[in-house]
Amino acid sequence: MTTQPHRAALITGSSRGIGKGIALALASVGYAVGINAPTADDEVAATVSELNALGAKAVAIPGDVADISAHAALLDRAEAALGPLTTLVNNAGVGVLSRGDLLDVTPESYDRCLAINTRAPFFLTQAWAKRVLRRERPADVHHCVITISSANAEAVAVARGEYCVSKAGAAMVAKVFAVRLGGEEIGSYDIRPGLIETPMTAIVQDQYRKRIKEGLTVIQRMGQPKDIGDITIALATGQLAFCTGQVLSADGGLVIPRF
Repeated sequence: MTTQPHRAALITGSSRGIGKGIALALASVGYAVGINAPTADDEVAATVSELNALGAKAVAIPGDVADISAHAALLDRAEAALGPLTTLVNNAGVGVLSRGDLLDVTPESYDRCLAINTRAPFFLTQAWAKRVLRRERPADVHHCVITISSANAEAVAVARGEYCVSKAGAAMVAKVFAVRLGGEEIGSYDIRPGLIETPMTAIVQDQYRKRIKEGLTVIQRMGQPKDIGDITIALATGQLAFCTGQVLSADGGLVIPRF
């Protein structure tokens, strides 16, 4: 009987939406997964219970990723519960405080987007990479960090410009760490979701479904968290190991140039 190699992932912002889809996907191929949200609320508990019921090893790892001083403790708790983390998924993110005129964007909304969507993944990746580089890594297990940016890293949404800026920054986080860690055989990837059906997009889904029918995307449906999860499996397990630093646009063809 072949023993499956140890694989464990911490997925930030994973109690629902895209993060939960990623957790379900990685658990389905044998990963132990850490479910993260700012606090250990009922949603976190329900997601952990759902994964455990499927036979997966899943634990709650609450913590606010915007609190950089707590990153080491967050990773310590994850590794104490799951073993050495082979994969980090930077998924936690927030939208703007209020959609509207770019000329009315407040420093509070701007700073919030940057703190959670850009600054947090940079320093959490830094902290994770340092501990990975200190230990022996089995040759048969791919180690990588996956950053969930957004189609808005490229496509402008002028009513939420500060979000676009923060996601463009997150995309660069993935690239700079790909260059720094590539020589160590540690991958770094950027998944850019488009219009995904999640609680975060609930208030605009009807509007976007109408635009999708009018040709906004090539594939005429909203994406599902599972679509992102399936991509994450390929990246985390090393099926695309030679593609470090690359962007995977999971957007139904939203950003394909057309005329």
